[in-house]
Amino acid sequence: MQENASSHGPATKVLIVDDHPIIREGLSHLLLQEQLDVCCAAASAEEALAAMACGPDMAIVDLSLQSDSGLDLIKTLRQHHPNLAILVLSMHDETLFAERALRAGANGYLMKLEATEHIMSAIREVLAGNIYLSVEMHARLARALTVPRSIPAGSVASLSEREFEVLHLIGLGFSTREIAMKLNRSIKTIEAHQANIKEKLDISSGKELMRFAIQCLEQ
Repeated sequence: MQENASSHGPATKVLIVDDHPIIREGLSHLLLQEQLDVCCAAASAEEALAAMACGPDMAIVDLSLQSDSGLDLIKTLRQHHPNLAILVLSMHDETLFAERALRAGANGYLMKLEATEHIMSAIREVLAGNIYLSVEMHARLARALTVPRSIPAGSVASLSEREFEVLHLIGLGFSTREIAMKLNRSIKTIEAHQANIKEKLDISSGKELMRFAIQCLEQ
């Protein structure tokens, strides 16, 4: 771990990846107050990978980018930069996405609703080489190791990151058109994702898919 400015060494360099300018600016302001060097900010996976040239010690990544999956970006970053500390900062419910983010290569997961109060604690834990999750999520993962799931883990695990995101939005009640707008994709693309999900999960109808998606939310 790099020393920060408070220990009279070089400041820890942070890359922020979020497609909302207000989030990038607000987070940059907070980190600068904590004497962390925001070396780059990116709105897409392509920009983030290019920004790695600045040599960040840490990346703070949103999962929902305009044209990319944050989970896919995390996998790429972990593959090519194994020593990079990665913290996910997302609007998505951690009970659905935290475990998947950790499997992709993230070191911690923080929901944006909790960011103001916990962001610096999460950053310190991740930079120290630890895993950061909320107390509730730690307990949930511990229970998952001992309590059988009603949904076979392998079925959902077979989905791509984008398909998993679509399944999540279906469970939240969004229509195909609304999902297309949220993910900045065409309706035909979302319909193709839904067809792939049904095939992988052996689901025959849209109603059955909706029931399955809601059941996933309740796990």
